[in-house]
Amino acid sequence: MGKKKGKPEWIKETLEIDDNHGWQSKPGYKIFVAGRGAVRFDVPQDWHFEPNEKSFSFHDATPPNDDCRLEVSYNHLPKQDWSLFPLEHTVKKVATADRRDVIEVGEVVKVKRQTARIAWIQIKFIDSNENREAYSRICVGLGSSIQCLITFDYWADQAEKLTPVWDEVINSLVLGLYIRDPRTGFAIPD
Repeated sequence: MGKKKGKPEWIKETLEIDDNHGWQSKPGYKIFVAGRGAVRFDVPQDWHFEPNEKSFSFHDATPPNDDCRLEVSYNHLPKQDWSLFPLEHTVKKVATADRRDVIEVGEVVKVKRQTARIAWIQIKFIDSNENREAYSRICVGLGSSIQCLITFDYWADQAEKLTPVWDEVINSLVLGLYIRDPRTGFAIPD
């Protein structure tokens, strides 16, 4: 029996959450959780969600009418000390290797959390399809034996409106905090 190609089959399930649930997000945002808590962050409440074969993406409108795309993928890593992994260098290398018509590469921004290291960078490029300036933000996070890659592409003339979305994604990003029961939102104790 051959393996099916294309988009994976996803099962959407809606659960009633307990009155005393532990889920909290900023007003106007919703919580995204992948892998029972391998990756968690907040996204605007009205954004369109699309599961892909190896990633998940969010758009400000249903494609092709969207103006931006936020995409995340993650991997489980072997349990070992990742504190010496050159995260900042890796993010810079990914940005400089970008094949789009890059006209500007920003500085690496580092974020240290109790259980994670996060680094991201911004590039500015000319979109070849629309001959229009755009930004791409590229983030790599390492923590609790999880590595995530988050990218955010948007038009340069919409930066004022969309930069706060990125800020909320980064501020709310949690790696490897597993949830026993999604109806309660409480983490599994170590």
